[in-house]
Amino acid sequence: MVCCLTLLNRPQRKRGGRARRRGISRELDCILVARNRSGQTIDAVTGRGAVTVAQLTQHLLPKLDPQALLVSDANAAYRAFASKHRIAHEGVNLRAGQRVRLSAAGVIHVQKVNAYHQRFRQWLTPFRGVAFRYLPNYLGWRWGLDTGRIATAEQLFSIAVKLIYTKR
Repeated sequence: MVCCLTLLNRPQRKRGGRARRRGISRELDCILVARNRSGQTIDAVTGRGAVTVAQLTQHLLPKLDPQALLVSDANAAYRAFASKHRIAHEGVNLRAGQRVRLSAAGVIHVQKVNAYHQRFRQWLTPFRGVAFRYLPNYLGWRWGLDTGRIATAEQLFSIAVKLIYTKR
């Protein structure tokens, strides 16, 4: 599933605002998020616009178990990616109001990803927008909070200091 956020390399919108187009467009930065039932998360910034097979291959394929069942929305890129790499795939048509579906593999849904998107967006709200180049840092920060790896301000500070000194 892909979560989209607003770009900042265009004239900024005064006091927030919205993108001109609804849904996924070239005005939004997209984040690929994959979660399993136990809550393990893979996330990556894929760039602008809808996700492509090349982006899925780059970000998802190295981390995806070949025996996994990929469940996604009805985007054609997921179907093409799954068939190209011979990965089992099931789609849920969210536009048709289909949130949960039964299949031979059991109950299929993308609600864990949708919940992660919602938590990430709510968490970003106090920052009043982030620059595209820092988006991977915010994803890492949120991942640490979501998994419980960062529980105190001291832990966050020590991680930040380590990152600063390792990038020099």
